[in-house]
Amino acid sequence: MKNGSGIQKIDAKPFLRWAGGKRWLSKHIESIPKLEINNYHEPFLGGGSVFFHLENYKTAYLSDLNSDLINAYNCIKKNPNEIILLLSDYKNTEDEYYKIRKTIFKSNIEEAAKFIYLNKTSFNGIYRVNKEGIFNVPYGFRKNIDLIDKENLLVVSKKLKRTKILHQDFSKIEKNIQKSDLVFLDPPYTVAHENNGFIAYNQKIFSIEDQKKLSLLVEKIKDIGAYYIMTNAKHDAIKEIYKSIDQPIVLSRKSTVGGKGAKREIYNEYIFSNILY
Repeated sequence: MKNGSGIQKIDAKPFLRWAGGKRWLSKHIESIPKLEINNYHEPFLGGGSVFFHLENYKTAYLSDLNSDLINAYNCIKKNPNEIILLLSDYKNTEDEYYKIRKTIFKSNIEEAAKFIYLNKTSFNGIYRVNKEGIFNVPYGFRKNIDLIDKENLLVVSKKLKRTKILHQDFSKIEKNIQKSDLVFLDPPYTVAHENNGFIAYNQKIFSIEDQKKLSLLVEKIKDIGAYYIMTNAKHDAIKEIYKSIDQPIVLSRKSTVGGKGAKREIYNEYIFSNILY
């Protein structure tokens, strides 16, 4: 992309592989960059595909309950060169993977580099922990990957300068929402829509009660005079919970969870919004 001076502008792109990520949604929201918005909020951050797609906001409030994820974003924002240096020492081998996976580092920067390394070399970018909270995803045997992606990490760091990155529950975002803000909601899927077993990969299953709590937040977002977009499973239970807010549209996507030789099927998802109609 070129800026107003004709100089090539390098756009930041997601630096993580994230199961259930929303890169596929970008082509459906091309109208958003033309919308006059105030601040941007994304409380289920993950890989941040929609955030990286946008530019027209004053401040972005990014948050998630995954403390390792939030630490990685904060460290890239503040210390990208240190992250790059650490990643340059890692090797994409099975032995190195399990060595790094079991190591507990002392600094946030080292833990952030570990998180990025494991994300790039693990099986399908899944984030999963055991009952003790320890990451336990196996090695992914992906050979042709760039562990460092130096150019992108530096651009990501610059883009993150206009953000506030917080480790918190989604309900906490309400205090910062103002009129004409944009809120993107991509909650973990509670129900296995159309036989999609995606919920098996959630660290904490997002319950029906959580969905009801989220529906109340959506109502408050609209009352404030802000905009929202929410993705959710195409399931009757979801439609019932949000029926008094907005009628959903249905969009199709390919499955993003599967191993070598896995069948990439087409699934339908609900998109609820007060700006996409």
